[in-house]
Parts: sequence; structure tokens; C-alpha cells
Amino acid sequence: MTDVRLAWIDYVLMAIYFAFVIGIGVALKRFMRSSTDYFLSGRAIPAWVAGLAFISANLGAQEVIGMGASGAKYGIATSHFYWIGAIPAMVFVGVFMMPFYYGSRARSVPEYLKLRFDEKTRALNAISFAVMTVFSSGVSLYAMGKLFRLLLGWDEDASMLVAAGIVLAYIFLGGLTSAIYNEVLQFFLIVFGFLPLVLLGLKDVGGWEGLQARLMTHSVTQGYAPTAYTQSWAFMGDATRNPVGVEWFGLAMGLGFVLSFGYWCTDFLVVQRAMAADSMTAARRTPLIAAIPKMLFPFLVILPGMIALTVEPRREATPAATVARVGIIPAKTTDAGEVLRDTNARPVIDYDLATPAMLAHYLPAGLLGLGLTALLASFMSGMAGNVTAFNTVWTYDIYQSYFKRDASDAHYLWMGRAATVGGIALSVATAYVAAAFNNIMDVLQLVFAFVNAPLFATFLLGMFWKRATGHGAFWGLVAGTLAAAFHHGISLPEGATVGVKGGFFGVLLSPYRSELAQTFWTAIIAWTVCFTVTIAVSLATKPRPDEELTGLVYALTPKPTEEAAFWQRPGTLAVVVLIGTLLLNLIFF
Repeated sequence: MTDVRLAWIDYVLMAIYFAFVIGIGVALKRFMRSSTDYFLSGRAIPAWVAGLAFISANLGAQEVIGMGASGAKYGIATSHFYWIGAIPAMVFVGVFMMPFYYGSRARSVPEYLKLRFDEKTRALNAISFAVMTVFSSGVSLYAMGKLFRLLLGWDEDASMLVAAGIVLAYIFLGGLTSAIYNEVLQFFLIVFGFLPLVLLGLKDVGGWEGLQARLMTHSVTQGYAPTAYTQSWAFMGDATRNPVGVEWFGLAMGLGFVLSFGYWCTDFLVVQRAMAADSMTAARRTPLIAAIPKMLFPFLVILPGMIALTVEPRREATPAATVARVGIIPAKTTDAGEVLRDTNARPVIDYDLATPAMLAHYLPAGLLGLGLTALLASFMSGMAGNVTAFNTVWTYDIYQSYFKRDASDAHYLWMGRAATVGGIALSVATAYVAAAFNNIMDVLQLVFAFVNAPLFATFLLGMFWKRATGHGAFWGLVAGTLAAAFHHGISLPEGATVGVKGGFFGVLLSPYRSELAQTFWTAIIAWTVCFTVTIAVSLATKPRPDEELTGLVYALTPKPTEEAAFWQRPGTLAVVVLIGTLLLNLIFF
């Protein structure tokens, strides 16, 4: 990796940012008088603030770096993570699911499961979600530590500890409110930090037409049709014809339905931002407002990875990595400096370095500081989102439920701050697991396949089928998670070795062409098994009376009144967002 020399102005920009985010926490500390203030911002956040926080909490380093990595690895098909893998689900949660979450006055997603089903279902989800958030936060932390080491030559461990300490400071002081207002700041920093990178890169390669022409050569060398990296749907009829290595059904069902709806509709990390809104209408508008900029983010985070494939480096990296690089993206190397290779003897390209390599290649002093600050902002927004979700679930759904039921509100406020410290510490411990993958988005999607995919089946049945029972939900979740583990354990992507990437029960299936293809089918199987088992067990067990389910099931919930102007109503926003997404899919078909 290129050794980057920062100018004094770059350090000043980063120092100002650090001071500002901690200052927000200090300023908000005096308003944290109760646990509701700390965990749910007193349900007083305006819709537009909640909407930007909704998207920014998801826009962590794992997305900014991971989507750049996926852009380099899979091309424009990575846009599916947005245009079918996010937008429809964001519309669904805003229009249909927020009335349940907000109207029930549940303090968390696991608490809604308790109200709809029973205590054991809540406990299972709370524990699995706590583990997932800590792991996701660790991935984000690993990404930043790796970035500082490879881009700036800083010590990886020290970098992770300093960054984690800054996140700890402002969450410990100001709780969710501090996280939300920092996330709004971070949203604008990410946009203005990465926009110059995209514009400079496109200008260098001759615009979109020039990038298409350059990617044709790369596509052919990889064994695909010339336009496989620049068309999102045209080659999805056959898994062997596209870089993602999955056919249209696996993509549409695995990503477009199971993983996307499982994440956006049930993950408390993002739902928490909408639950902090100041009214039901604001809560419903929150994900719809977030969907508007979300439609355009592929151009900001995916294009840098695609451009990195086609750019020749100006300065030499380490000799071993230089021989094996693709564009300006180096290969992974061992501690001895040798190129790391897969089981097919092919170099393992370190796609996570696509966006950092672009920063080093294009941005001068000042702009480089802004770009690095944008990366820091993305890291902090993602990690803070996970930590605020973790401390809420730990305090309300685990500690209060199973350790100390009748403590004072001040005690739970103290426990929330203690959980913040514990969550950060656990994130540091899990950061090193991500090093086994050459694309951090791949490992995150795998985690979601285990946790969110079966959970979405539970929510779908719970919210729209009043006959679903607590026993059905619990055993459906257990069966779905075990099915995910079993499928992952008998399958393996091409070129991977047995271990964290699968095959630990024996490789009984033909190798998948990519890690994403394996994950999509893991999610499909987990959802299907959970859905089926939940129905079967529910039909064999006694349902709850209708009067106990009022406000928790669609057929038994009063329809929300429209208080806003026509153009602000959730239905209007939903139509605009869906039409825009359809047009983008057609343009890049």
C-alpha cells in the first residue's frame, strides 16, 4: 500500500472533528435525566433528523469501505444492495411496520417480540442481537484499524483503541441523542468527503463511458462478457456469467427479500432511530426520508471501487503486492511479505483497500484530510449505532428482565452507561475475526443470514397472521438459525478453505461461485425453515385471544391517521421512492 504523508491541515481537520463529536456528547449530557432520554432520546427527534440518522447509522465504515470493495469485486451489480436490497424494505418498514413498533410503545425490537409472542422469544432475539451488534461493531473497528495501518502506517491496535475511546466518550455522555446528532453531522461529512474522490476518479478515466471501456478489458480477463461489470441485471440468468456468482432467483429472494427485509425491518440498530421520532407520522416518514439519499449512494461508495480496478498506480507499493495487484488494489500479503493465495493458487486481492487506495491516489493535502475524516465519520456512525442498540437491548431486555427487575430508573441509566463501556470492549475483542475475509461486506451479510433472515420470517407471521404463537415463533427461530448453520457447514465458496467460510460439516454441495452466493442461499434456507416451522408449531399450539393482540397484529391495529401535508405523507413518499428506484434499475439494466 502507498505510504501517505499527511500535511498539517489534514491533522487539523481530523482534530476538529474529534473535538466536535466529543463536544456534542458533553453538551447533551445534562439532558440525560432518565433511561428514556438515554436510550430513546425521549421520543423527541424530528423526522428529518431521525431520517438522516437512520441512513447514517447504517452508513458505517463497513459500508463505505465494504461497498467500495464489493464494487471492485462485483462491479455495478453491487447496486443491488441498494436498489433491491434496501429501498423496498425501507418503504415496507415505514408504511407497514412502524405503526406496530411505535404504537406498541416497545422500547426495543426484542420487547415487541415479548408483547407479540412471549418471554422466551424475546430472550432468544435479545441474546442473538446483542452478539450480532458487538460483532458488527468489531468489523467496523477492524476496518478502521486496518485502514490506519496500511494507509498511514499507524499501529493498528493503538488506532483501534483511540477510535473506540472517542466513540465511547460521546455515547457514554449523551446516549442515543448524541449518537443521532453526530450521525447527522457524519452523513454530510461522508457526502462531502467522498464526492471529490468520485469526481476526480471519473475525470481521470474519461467519465462513465471511459470507465465502461476500461472495465471491459478487466471483465474479459476474468472470463465474463465485456459489459458484465457495468450492467446490473443483464447477466443474472446464469450464475457463471456474472461476477457475483448468483442467478436472479438467489439474488432476488436471498438479497432482495430475505436479507434486506430481515435487516431493515427487524434490526434494532436502524429501527431505534425511527422509534426515537417525535410522533407516529414522523416515525413512519423516517425510513422513507432516509430512502431518498440511499437511492443515490451507489454513485458515492460503489464507483470508487470500480474506478480503482482500472487505475495504474503512480508510485510502487511493496514488490510482492505490486506483482499481484489489480489496478491500484494490492493483494493480501503474509507477515513475511509474500502474496497470500487461495486454494486455486490465485492471489487473494485485498478488495477492502479499494477505497483507501483511491484516497491515497487522488486526494491532495486538505482534501485528503477531508476524505480521511469522512472515513472516520463513517466508522463512528456505524460503531455508535451498534453500541447504542446494544446498550438498550442489554439493559432493558437482558439485565432488567433476568438480573434486576425492580431497580430505580437511575440504576438502569447507570447500567446503560456501563453497557456502553462493555460493548466497546467486546467490539475490540471481536475486531480480529474479520481479518479472515477479503471483503468485510461478505462477513456482515453472513452474520445477517444467521440472525436477521429467520427473524424476518417470525416478524412477517407475527404481524400479519394472528394465529402465530409464542411456541411457534421460538422454535421457528431456533430451527431457522440451525438450518443456516447446517447449510453453511456443508457448503464452501470456490477457492476457500474449510473453516469460518464453511465446510466444517463436510463439503457436501458443489462449491458456490462466490461467498455472496453462498450467503444468499444460506439466508433463503434459514427464512424458509423458520417460516415453515413457525406455521407448523403454531397450528399445533394454542393461540392468544384477539384482545391480547390489539395493536400488535395488522388486522387488529387501528390504521394511523395522516396528519401531514399530502407531499409529506408516508404513502406519497413511498410512491416517489419506488418510482425512482425502478428508473435506476432500468437505466443500469
